[in-house]
Amino acid sequence: MNTLPPLFLSHGSPMLALEPGATGAFASALGAAIDRTFGRPQAVLAVSAHSTARAPVLLAAARQHAVHDFGGFPEPLYALRYDAPGAPGLAPAVAALLGAAGEQPHVVGQGGLDHGIWSMLRFMYPDADVPVLPLAWMPHQSPERQFAFGQALAALSAQGVLVMGSGSITHNLRRVFASGRAEVDAEEVPESRQFRDWFAARSAGRDWPALWDYRRQAPFAADMHPTDEHLLPWFVAAGAGGEAEAPVRLFDAVTYGCLGMDAYAFGPAAPALAAAL
Repeated sequence: MNTLPPLFLSHGSPMLALEPGATGAFASALGAAIDRTFGRPQAVLAVSAHSTARAPVLLAAARQHAVHDFGGFPEPLYALRYDAPGAPGLAPAVAALLGAAGEQPHVVGQGGLDHGIWSMLRFMYPDADVPVLPLAWMPHQSPERQFAFGQALAALSAQGVLVMGSGSITHNLRRVFASGRAEVDAEEVPESRQFRDWFAARSAGRDWPALWDYRRQAPFAADMHPTDEHLLPWFVAAGAGGEAEAPVRLFDAVTYGCLGMDAYAFGPAAPALAAAL
């Protein structure tokens, strides 16, 4: 098993599960590229914008299931399932890593995959045969603190564990519904494009101080992230990859005009994954 690159995946709207478009095709290709280049992950440690807590919580159920944590969508969306194995045996090792970094993690025997997790994994691993361990994280902490939190998880990548952050590179739902209806193919607003381009450029240049200070330095940061829980998993995954290597943008797209669907890989193995796509 080669060292896996940690990932940040933008999951966008729950409708992705029914209308996969380019993002679904990318996620399917991503799972195949990971398997081909590094081997099938032993497990996925998932850090999602929709699973948060006041302290780290590992959801170490023996079996996981899709949680339909949304409302007002078409009925077929609620019929979708993703019954993956859990990874209770991995939880103590993750808890030990976090504990060594000064965190106070909790391990519970409960499970459940929010839509930020299962909507991506159902394309990457449609047979739901890769164990998943969700990690609820603390959204009140700064981007730099999230990076340090991710650094505590870095050793997992060499153990066959795919560290996966899930959120959205831009995320303003008020803009999505500003016209009274949401159009998945709406033209991207300039503010979204400028924010995504800024983030990609600072990533390529390994400008970590600017990235940690994105809310003050990035164009239209507060507009694209009125609250930043959908971007912060990027920093967790980046921390797991380390500061030495530049983040690699694997996918560049947008839905609904302002939900950026960009995906990034981190760490020394990121270029190999990009080359395999």
